[in-house]
Amino acid sequence: MLNLAEYRQRPALLADWLPWAGLVAPGVVLNKDGSFQRTARFRGPDLDSATQGELIATSARLNNALRRLGSGWALFIEAERRAAADYPHSEFPEPLSWLVEEERRATFEESGHHFESGYHLTLVYLPPEESRARAAKMLYENTPTNGVDWRERLQAFIAETDRVFDLLDGVMPEIAWLDDAQTLTYLHATISTRRYRVGVPKVPFHIDALLTDSPLVGGLAPMLGERHLRVVSVRGFPTSTWPGILDDLNRLGFGYRWSTRFLCLDKSEAERELGRLRRQWFAKRKNVIALLRETIFQQESPLVDTDASNKAADADAALQELGSDQVAFGYLTATVTVMDEDAAVADEKLRMVERVIQGRGFVTIPETLNAVDAWLSSIPGNAYANVRQPIVSTLNLAHMMP
Repeated sequence: MLNLAEYRQRPALLADWLPWAGLVAPGVVLNKDGSFQRTARFRGPDLDSATQGELIATSARLNNALRRLGSGWALFIEAERRAAADYPHSEFPEPLSWLVEEERRATFEESGHHFESGYHLTLVYLPPEESRARAAKMLYENTPTNGVDWRERLQAFIAETDRVFDLLDGVMPEIAWLDDAQTLTYLHATISTRRYRVGVPKVPFHIDALLTDSPLVGGLAPMLGERHLRVVSVRGFPTSTWPGILDDLNRLGFGYRWSTRFLCLDKSEAERELGRLRRQWFAKRKNVIALLRETIFQQESPLVDTDASNKAADADAALQELGSDQVAFGYLTATVTVMDEDAAVADEKLRMVERVIQGRGFVTIPETLNAVDAWLSSIPGNAYANVRQPIVSTLNLAHMMP
């Protein structure tokens, strides 16, 4: 479904860029590249009331759940901050309780805008290609050889996501899988400026065209519908992290979408990448002139690049943690998206988000040429757009996730 050459020469609609194809099981979406995805709604512990020891223990348990996923898996953790709805109307049997509720309502309306956050975790798995699956079947007897059964892969995906859910259930105060209607409603909210519930069609396929109701205008300053779209990406990380390092984003007085995508790596792939980084920084400790001087005079040069030496030692420490199965590694892409009908207001929101993130030691970049690609990377299921190269451990992911 990603190949549009039969219908048009190049993608022309927002639906052409979306990864979703249809629903194949309760809450499970089949993507156009053959991957499966499943979304859960969760709420983590209260960072303001939790002690430092509780936060460290929670991060360790999160790391224990996330480090079990290997290549082919992708995690999308999203926090959507939106304006709260009107104060709900309630009936009270006695005047005293009604009076207390009216005072509460007056306080709510006088304090101005209120915002609430919704948190979602999406697990995406791309099964290996059919040739590898057939080669694996040759190692077993009495196995069917007529292709690969997609139902078997679907059941394996559901079973693995349930195991991850069980590990997270003891960490999160609230966590639950989304059903079909809730899944479509959540996916629609990520690509639209309108908010409403989406029903499940009789034939739950071609949901990419079903859910798009706002046009996307590209360029240096893209627009989604009538709102200006601004995206900021994290391109550099601090030397150390701690639980809830970006919690100050939850105190901003406007709506946003904070998305963190993590592309998991197998242990062998992570070792290969970390080994390459270690060799790269170890070779930069001394320049060519210093190496020639050592060769000619047979005397080691005392001057070395301390920064390169420290980074080589850091890569070596990461290899030791990976070898002892304490953490896993993957590619992390973190973006924050803000929207507003006024371009100047959207730019001001973007600056406030940058101020908060950079205040924690991160390096951010406001997206211009890469704005549409960065926004597409925040959509659950899109594992190809805006891949950032530095690999990050699952423990750092537990510290930085919403």
